[in-house]
Amino acid sequence: MLESLQNSFSLRYKNTKLNFKRYMHTFDMDDKLIGIVGARGVGKTTFILQYLKELDIPFSKKLYISADSFEISDLSLYEIAHEFSKTGGEVLAIDEIHKYPEFAKELKAIYDTFDLKIIFSGSSAISLENAKVDLSRRAVLYRVGGMSFREFLEYETGTKFDTYSLANILSNHIDIALEINSKLKPFEYFKSYLQHGYYPFYKQNKNLFPIKLKESVNIVLESDLPIIFNIEPKNIFLLKKLLALLCQSKPYELNITQLSQKIGITRQTLYNYLHYLELGNLVTIVKQKSKGDSIFIKPKKLYLSNTNITYAYCSDFEIGTIREQFFTTQLKLQYDIAYSKIGDFIVNDKYIFEIGGKNKSFKQIKDVKNSFVVSDDIEIGFGNKIPLWLFGFLY
Repeated sequence: MLESLQNSFSLRYKNTKLNFKRYMHTFDMDDKLIGIVGARGVGKTTFILQYLKELDIPFSKKLYISADSFEISDLSLYEIAHEFSKTGGEVLAIDEIHKYPEFAKELKAIYDTFDLKIIFSGSSAISLENAKVDLSRRAVLYRVGGMSFREFLEYETGTKFDTYSLANILSNHIDIALEINSKLKPFEYFKSYLQHGYYPFYKQNKNLFPIKLKESVNIVLESDLPIIFNIEPKNIFLLKKLLALLCQSKPYELNITQLSQKIGITRQTLYNYLHYLELGNLVTIVKQKSKGDSIFIKPKKLYLSNTNITYAYCSDFEIGTIREQFFTTQLKLQYDIAYSKIGDFIVNDKYIFEIGGKNKSFKQIKDVKNSFVVSDDIEIGFGNKIPLWLFGFLY
C-alpha cells in the first residue's frame, strides 16, 4: 500500500518547482494538525508540495495523498496513517479531504493516536461548524485566497515586492506607490490581473483559462457543494441561475425579493444558497454591520467572488462592479468589510472607503473622519485619495 502511494507522491515531488512561492509560505507550520482551505485553483496543492519538498527530512518520512484518488478508494485515512507511522513516517499531507466521508472523525483519531504531523487541504466550504467532530481545539485552520495583485506581478516579472498593512498604505501610500512605480508600471499589468491573475493556473494556457475556470466553478457547483451540504442534483441549476443573474445586477441595486422570484425559490432558500456559494468561494457577500452573524442578515452588496469569474461569465458588466470586486477581494482575507451608509464600505469599524474612477470626488464622504477615496486609473495618489491597484499589496 505505502509503496504505491510513495511512488505516486514521488512523481509529483519531482515535478514541483520552487521558483515562485505564494504568500502561504509565511504561515506558521509548526502545529501538529494544520488545515489549508480555499477555492479550487488558488494553489493549495502546490503550496503543500513545495512545503514538503523544502522540509529537511528524508523523503521516506513524508507522504502526500489525495483523498479523491482511486488509490485510496478502498482504504481509510486511519489505516494509511497507521502504516505510515509504523515505518517511521513523520509528515502526512492529505489533499482534497472534503471528498472523503467522515474526514473529521478520521483526523481526530489520527491526531490522538499517532505521532504524526498532519496537513490537510480542501474546499473552503469545509468549515469547522460543518464537521461532526469538533476539531477546533486541535486544528489550526488557514483560509487562503487567490493571488493578490502583488503576487501576480511577481509571477509575471520575477520582481520581488513587499507587502504592506492597511494602516501603512493609508498613511504612506504616496511613498509606497512611488517605490513600486520605480520598479515597473502597475497599469501595464492591472487589466491582465483583473481578467486572469487571481488563479495561478492561468500560466498553463491563457487562451484556455476562461474555459478551465468555468470547469473549476462547475466542479464546485456540481460536486463539492452538493456533497458537503446535501443539495439535491435537481437544484444545482438554481445555483447556476443565481450566478448568471449576478452578471446582470449592480451591487448597489440588490433586491433579495426580486432575486428570489427570478430564480423561483423562497427568500430563506436563497439565503441558504448564497451562504453555500460564499463558502464555496463563488460569491462575496457584504452586509451591514450588526451584532449577530446570521446568514439571514440581508446582504447589502453581492458580487461574484473575484474579477476573473466576472470576465469569464459575464458578457456585459459595470466597471464599478469590477472596482468594488477587486477592493473586497484584496481586503477580505485580513480585514472586516461591511456596508456603509456613508461611502461604499467600512473596514474594521473604522475606515470609510468610496470607490470610483480617477475623477471620483470626496463629495459623499466630505468631513467624515478616517475616510478615503479609492481611485482607479491613477498611478500616484494625494492626500486621502489612494490608487485602487495599491490595495493589491496587502498580502
